[in-house]
Amino acid sequence: MDVKAVLSAAAAEPQPEAAAPQPVWTIVPGTLADFLATAGTLTLDQRRLIVRQALIVFEQNFAHLPLKVAMHGVNPVQRLRLLQARLSRQETPDPEWAFHFELQSIFHSVRDLHTGYQLPKPFADAAAFLPFQIERATDAYVVTRVNAGLLPVGADLKVGVTVTHWNGVPIARAADVNGERYAGSNLAARHARGLDSLTQRALAGHLPPDEEWVVLSYIDLDGKPQELRMPWLVLRRTVPAAPVGGDAPRGVDIEGEHLASIRGFLFTGAGPSNYTQSGIFLFRPVETASGTFGHVRITGFSLGEFTSQAQWVAALQAHVETFASIITSMPEDGLIIDIRGNPGGHILAGEILLQFLTHRRIQPEPAQMVSSPLNLQLAAHTRDYAQWRRSLELSVRTGAVYSDAFPLSPEELVNAFGQFYHGPVVLITDARCYSTSDIFAAGFADHGIGTIIGTDDNTGAGGANVVGQADLLDDLRDVPGTPYEPLPAGAAISVAIRRTLRVGESAGTPLEDLGVVPAVRHRLTVADLLEGNPDLMETAGRELVKLPRRRLKLSRDPAEVRFDTLGLDRVDVYVDGRPRGSVDVTDGPGGLPLPGGGEQIRVEGFVDGALVAVASV
Repeated sequence: MDVKAVLSAAAAEPQPEAAAPQPVWTIVPGTLADFLATAGTLTLDQRRLIVRQALIVFEQNFAHLPLKVAMHGVNPVQRLRLLQARLSRQETPDPEWAFHFELQSIFHSVRDLHTGYQLPKPFADAAAFLPFQIERATDAYVVTRVNAGLLPVGADLKVGVTVTHWNGVPIARAADVNGERYAGSNLAARHARGLDSLTQRALAGHLPPDEEWVVLSYIDLDGKPQELRMPWLVLRRTVPAAPVGGDAPRGVDIEGEHLASIRGFLFTGAGPSNYTQSGIFLFRPVETASGTFGHVRITGFSLGEFTSQAQWVAALQAHVETFASIITSMPEDGLIIDIRGNPGGHILAGEILLQFLTHRRIQPEPAQMVSSPLNLQLAAHTRDYAQWRRSLELSVRTGAVYSDAFPLSPEELVNAFGQFYHGPVVLITDARCYSTSDIFAAGFADHGIGTIIGTDDNTGAGGANVVGQADLLDDLRDVPGTPYEPLPAGAAISVAIRRTLRVGESAGTPLEDLGVVPAVRHRLTVADLLEGNPDLMETAGRELVKLPRRRLKLSRDPAEVRFDTLGLDRVDVYVDGRPRGSVDVTDGPGGLPLPGGGEQIRVEGFVDGALVAVASV
């Protein structure tokens, strides 16, 4: 499979900046209170500059502003103007935490994790944490990971204990209250993020906790009530965070990437032990009462660091070859694709994988830009947005809210390789799926690939391509009169620049806020959390056996194409794009002579006249 040749044939020339590497962290001596005592150096002029840039981004670039104003009843632009006016009157600045709180509150009000304010140094390079993780089961909140070496002396918190209260508040309510402060776009996402940030949060995107310590009430493994009093601790980066953007369209939950790196540092070796790992893929066979199936977890869609076209092509080639190799090594009776907790990454890296699972032609999700003079200026001066230029020219003149929609991934490339797996497929999602993984789930649903099983009521509902304000500054740096200015002290702003729309039967529906609703709901059990998801796998197995089983294996020699089929009644054979023959088949081996040979052979499988499988050799 030569991705480089396909890229060339498709005339696709992405020049992406690297996905952010996993940050390296170190533990800061002392507590969060010690850290905060030295934080806060922004001047009034620097605060005014940040607000001025936030106002430009919201008014001119933010793709979801009309939806957010209508759906959530918010007015971030007016709030920014009021903050700007207040700062203009001040001679002595308010405490810096108050400024950050107000600005983050404005950004969080639109409930969009793509559009955010990242605090300046020292917050930008720090994280507040407690050395344990809490996850939700059907009717319990359970500690699933612990770094015992960081607990207070004498503490005996263990994996498997049931948490009941957080600072005296019932744990479910504490997660909901915490989630309301942050940007999850639906109730499921807000609860999941509220629960996560009770124990770990990157201070670039979160204000520090209000409390200096936490009192955790729990039931120990012997059924006895216990309490743990634990101060917040601090991590600091030893490697700077990479910029948000890049030239290749990215859809990523920045907070989710930070959280994964923090937990990777705190809980080294505490991840799944019965998987084989290859990059972002974890895979294994799983035995259930319904049969033996393949289980593939996709932990992200960021492809790594690269600085040239050749490196990008090599990374993409390795990505698709690895996925193709994994799924074709899995049992033929069914495949479980699992994207829970996937924060996204490169949009093409997600959409390109869908073709391997279906006979249908993939239609990549199209994206729109909000109509504004500044977006038109971006489209006129940068290659990334050039496709939207003519539509923006017309919409700015006519007063239309949005431009036309165009795909972010080349259609030729997301259909270049075709179907590799012919068995039934299910997809597992949760409320932490965001951005590119939202787009992947939407494509899975919109092309009817299989059943979606959700451990939450929605995916995270991040329907956009994210860029940093620094990227927009670079795009127009040489354009006279550009309104973008460098932000001070390591502060950063990110924005949803293009919003994505669904295709198929949901064509035109925005993905933002709505997410993908699963067809089947599975409530995670304590066994799922602590024992490798056995009950979830049983649910997946029951859904897989409801779907039709197919097989279409091909091989060839110079004079014949041979096939092995299951669940088909006819195959049509094409050689170098031209029809060569049609054969009625039953389950098992068959073949068709190929006088004169040919370079490319494509076989299509049918049931009752309907196309249901495709294979090439």
